[in-house]
Amino acid sequence: MSRVIQMDKLRNRAETEKIAALLGADPDRLAFLDALPADDVRTLREQAVAALFDGTPDLLDRIARATRLVPAGVAAAISQKALGPRLAAAVAGKLEPARAADIIEKLPVPFTAESCAHLDPRRIAGIVDRLDENLLVRISVALAERGDHLTMGRFVGHLRDSALIRILPQVGDAVVLRTGFAIDLPQRLGRIIELMGEERLAEVVASAADGLWPEALAVAAMVPGERRGKIAALAARQPEDRLDSLVRTVAEQDLWESLLPLVALLGEEDRRAVAVLPSLADPAVLAGIVPAVVATALWAEFLPLVELLPERSRKVMADVAGALADEDLDALAREIDKQNLWEPVMPLVELMDDAAKERIFALPAFQG
Repeated sequence: MSRVIQMDKLRNRAETEKIAALLGADPDRLAFLDALPADDVRTLREQAVAALFDGTPDLLDRIARATRLVPAGVAAAISQKALGPRLAAAVAGKLEPARAADIIEKLPVPFTAESCAHLDPRRIAGIVDRLDENLLVRISVALAERGDHLTMGRFVGHLRDSALIRILPQVGDAVVLRTGFAIDLPQRLGRIIELMGEERLAEVVASAADGLWPEALAVAAMVPGERRGKIAALAARQPEDRLDSLVRTVAEQDLWESLLPLVALLGEEDRRAVAVLPSLADPAVLAGIVPAVVATALWAEFLPLVELLPERSRKVMADVAGALADEDLDALAREIDKQNLWEPVMPLVELMDDAAKERIFALPAFQG
């Protein structure tokens, strides 16, 4: 169970940010959600959406009924002058999608972009389907300019390929990463990356070194196999200082469960580039890896990297493993045995001191 929770850490973070935006709260006040699986946090968000948008005052229904009786242009003017972005979005959520789209097409793009953040997420697909593509592109670019990646994350999965092809060149690499991190329909990410093209994907991955490695890791975890491997390789081929910043970010935020599966996808040459990083000679960084691997059971993903580390680094890791509590050490041994990984593990055991070796071979895992 611990592995599932650990591997959800970045998805959990994204869901928590979405709930905070929905409630107009500081994400730090929702830190207690960190202990929950991401699927449970997503369910909470969906329940919050239903509570907020289904429990609206009768006044909104009356405004929506009145809006249906006037021309779209008049309704658009009323939305701007009398309602404002938040209330206009609430009313749009009460209208039939076709009627809402008719009114939106009469509104200034900046007003619509501001309103989008307050629209019932469940109404987005129906409205987007009915909007003119030129308008969709302009609204998307306006959202990017506002830095509203959470709202973009709600919309982007519903956009047609033809619209995405036009939008992607007009938004920055950081916007792409932040939007991917917040996307509500992750099954669309593979297609978005395909539309992006190889050259742009490389630029986006390179931009992650500017403080966006967690977002890049989250995106990589959500895309299908071959594209995930491509992202991993592009990251591994970054200049040493940028790649080193990835490892240090992972260590600081305890995101090994997100990084190690990507390392496992690398070819040997790319793994060697990772293994010789300065950060992986830092005892403080190395000391955090073993507990993370124990918690997530990612030994099969981790050992191909360990084999390439300098002996000094492997010695640090061996000492950390040998000093684990008996319960953790026994769980480690059982998992290694279960995955038949003793051959690559034994060189680490040989680097341990005699007392640690005696503890390992005295474990219940060896007594059955």
